[in-house]
Amino acid sequence: MSSAAALAVELGFDAETCTRLGALWGKSRKNAGGTMNLLLSHLFDTAAVAELLWDNFLSSSTKDRLDSVSGDRGRRFFAWICGIHDCGKATPAFQVLDAVEARRVRASGLSWPASVTPKTRWRHDRAGAKLLIDHLGEVGWSEEAIDWIWPLVAGHHGLVPERGAVAGSFVRADGHGRGEAWKSVQCAVVAVFTRAQGFAEVVEVEPVVMLTRSEQLHLSGLVVMADWIASNENYFTGIDDLNAVTMASARGRAANAWRELRMHGGWGRLSTPPEDILMERFGRRARAFQRHAVERVRAMSSPGLLVIEAPMGEGKTEVALATAEIIAAAFGADGVFVGMPTQATCDPMFTRVREWVGKVGPGLEDRVVLLHGKRDFNTEWKRLLNPPQVDPDHWWDSVGEDMYGMSSHRDETAGGSGPSEWLLGRLRGLLAPVVVGTIDQLLHAATRTKHVMLRAAGLAGKVVILDEVHAADVYMSQFLHEALRWLGQARVPVILLSATLPAEQRRSLVEAYATGGRNGVRTSLPDLPRPTGYPSITTVCVEADEPEVLVTSSESWRAPEPVGVELLSVTRKKPGGQEGEGPEDLADLVALLNRRLPVEGCALIIRNDVRRAQDTYTALCKEFGEDVRLLHARLAVEPRARRTQECLDLLGEPGKGKPRPRRMILVATQLAEQSFDVDADLVVSDLAPIDLLLQRVGRLHRHQRARPTALKRPTVVVTGVTFAADGPPRFLASSEHIYGRYRLLRTADLVLGVTGTAGWTLPTVIPGLVESVYSGHDENRTRWPEDEQKSRADWEQREEARKANARPFLLSAPDEWTAPTLAGLSYAHVAGAHEQTRLDALVRDGEESVEVVVLRRDERGYRTYRNVRLGVHGEKGPELLEDVVAGTVRLPARLTQAALRELGTLPEWSRHPWLKHTRALVIPDDTTSVELGGSVVSYDDNLGLVVRQPIGVGRHR
Repeated sequence: MSSAAALAVELGFDAETCTRLGALWGKSRKNAGGTMNLLLSHLFDTAAVAELLWDNFLSSSTKDRLDSVSGDRGRRFFAWICGIHDCGKATPAFQVLDAVEARRVRASGLSWPASVTPKTRWRHDRAGAKLLIDHLGEVGWSEEAIDWIWPLVAGHHGLVPERGAVAGSFVRADGHGRGEAWKSVQCAVVAVFTRAQGFAEVVEVEPVVMLTRSEQLHLSGLVVMADWIASNENYFTGIDDLNAVTMASARGRAANAWRELRMHGGWGRLSTPPEDILMERFGRRARAFQRHAVERVRAMSSPGLLVIEAPMGEGKTEVALATAEIIAAAFGADGVFVGMPTQATCDPMFTRVREWVGKVGPGLEDRVVLLHGKRDFNTEWKRLLNPPQVDPDHWWDSVGEDMYGMSSHRDETAGGSGPSEWLLGRLRGLLAPVVVGTIDQLLHAATRTKHVMLRAAGLAGKVVILDEVHAADVYMSQFLHEALRWLGQARVPVILLSATLPAEQRRSLVEAYATGGRNGVRTSLPDLPRPTGYPSITTVCVEADEPEVLVTSSESWRAPEPVGVELLSVTRKKPGGQEGEGPEDLADLVALLNRRLPVEGCALIIRNDVRRAQDTYTALCKEFGEDVRLLHARLAVEPRARRTQECLDLLGEPGKGKPRPRRMILVATQLAEQSFDVDADLVVSDLAPIDLLLQRVGRLHRHQRARPTALKRPTVVVTGVTFAADGPPRFLASSEHIYGRYRLLRTADLVLGVTGTAGWTLPTVIPGLVESVYSGHDENRTRWPEDEQKSRADWEQREEARKANARPFLLSAPDEWTAPTLAGLSYAHVAGAHEQTRLDALVRDGEESVEVVVLRRDERGYRTYRNVRLGVHGEKGPELLEDVVAGTVRLPARLTQAALRELGTLPEWSRHPWLKHTRALVIPDDTTSVELGGSVVSYDDNLGLVVRQPIGVGRHR
């Protein structure tokens, strides 16, 4: 294949221009393995990587779409659009940045005024956009094509500017290079690169149709991906001789990088899935509801939205994975993203997805990525990493703006069948073909943040499955709706799962996806049918810009069964006027458990806050000893992961895990509320809004097994509320703080109304119960109308405020949904939001919380949570990193500012990439606790992080 120099001659460029082409640098010696890399060499390298992405990584749906856009030249077009990204480096503003290389460029005959210096604020990404706007216009491209192409170049460093920003004052000062010599060499760069991709001239590259805005964002992320791989100096060392720059050489380098990085795609284009897919994949006959879902999906004419509503334990996860496979085969998806509500629910789902995907694509089970910040303590995940690799989620904040994602922990001997290390780095987790992570990962893709296009690229080409979607509150729902609009426009299939989805929430989710499918045209569906039965399935496809919505129902596999509802009031006054459990209240709970579980049985007690769970556990241990266990979010990461898995093993499905204990009492917080496959003989729950209360009831008699005689009738005991004869009920202060009084009132009315009766007939009444609390059509439904009206007004005011709080951070404002291109996408991005804690707080409307490492200290120095000594100044921390991070725990949000102000790192940790950013909560042995932000903080091996207030100070919520 001809060299770049030969191509320049063939294209008719004079000798001076060819000489200048051989002087323009794209990567400095420092960033190219010790030898400068010519600009054209980097463009060729990136195009070669793009070809491998096309051949081995992109989904069939993505390739089909790019073929249609480019007139069946998708591979060449994709390679061109990825490679051309750095053409803006052919400008004075960039070439001046390296003093040594700048002298070589000047020697070739290119010059610039003294005003152009390395300190001048003009970026090559914007310069490249300006260069292409001018050049493509001159060769005859249409304005429409130019308008959606230039943002892909302007945004390849993570931010897409407005069009006006690509022609700033520095361009007028000749930082862009307006002279004939510069214009000639810029044209040569584009022309030579274009010819090397198999196009005779630039005009031939012009796309024949336009991608939607969401598809453009997807393509933008793939450009970034190709650039980052091609910028890895370990595999793309510099080439400073133009005669040595060829596509053949670039392809060889790219192939070696691909092999060494162990890059891989998903399952490819699937064949038609087996007819009895549930039996083939999960070894059990399909239930009526599951067969119905499969039938509905097989009838879908285009990628769309599937909303599956079914009782807890009905088999929603199995049918979601089965239907995802059917959808992928029909519409060319190459993998899945499974989004879960919490980190705790991700771990068991990770196991289930791996088992399933190994049957879809043998060998792919070892490439599934677990995407949450505590995955290092998941034993199954750790076994996949062979040899063990540093979890980037622990060190990514320290790497700054590493545009190429090169790991400082690279191991030349890394091998095995696990996920590619490259896909585990900062911002790249969603790019893996099969991913299990928290729903936050999807919500982050709906934020106006830097490099959001990488997240979009990770979701496109997949089937997206979101479990427990009802768990998204009004603030989180703004990001969920925004994500659904972008996914709908990109024609990404989405499956939503819930057992307790209010009708209005269902409508808003459907409308968001349909709005995206109609290219941002706001869609209202006032006649959205309501399910006539339960379980139900809603399918949404957009054909010819018109949404087609079908709502159908089927039968549950379980016969309706009464669930008893009892009350246990535990909010009496303690001495001093505080609300909470006093010794006499916990005695009632102890008495209840002694009656129901005298010698055998397994009970689940769910508390609404950590402090309450710790107090309950302490009291119950005195009576029941080692039969009691505790699980909550303020345990250090290692014991939390271990305890979670132990609970799943002990209380899970019969025949799996460990033998069921004769008697066990698990005290937990909301961690056990949903997607937590434990089977309790008895559930005791603090009052929560009805959908969440029903989720907790879903842990009750979850599987078929023999029960103790006293526990044969499924019963939930509701606590955390006190009813008065002459007024509204009183709730725990923490419960009101978390959930608001309005929905607690409406739920309390339902609970009170059924107490002493046969109970709730589940699952039949679930939709009606949820609607009775969440429907706004009956304002005075409860027996406390005045209190209800006031609490409703307060609730509505807070909800509107929270919606407003989310708007500035959404990827698009409502008036931008129909925008045709990405221009201006990042005009007001959230600065610094690449940091994980800021992103999490951003999409969950919470104060930014801080993780700390718990350390002990005595006269001999520091010790880890595992009691491993670190030295007098913590000097052994880097070599004992796993022992250090095992003691990581998240502080309550109310202590964030105090932690930022009062806690720091250890003296000897300053040179380590992760430890230098790690705050230590140091607890002296002689005091066992420390004061932080006016609270007394300690860590107990059984209780976890304990936060108390000094005597005489009222209890914080």
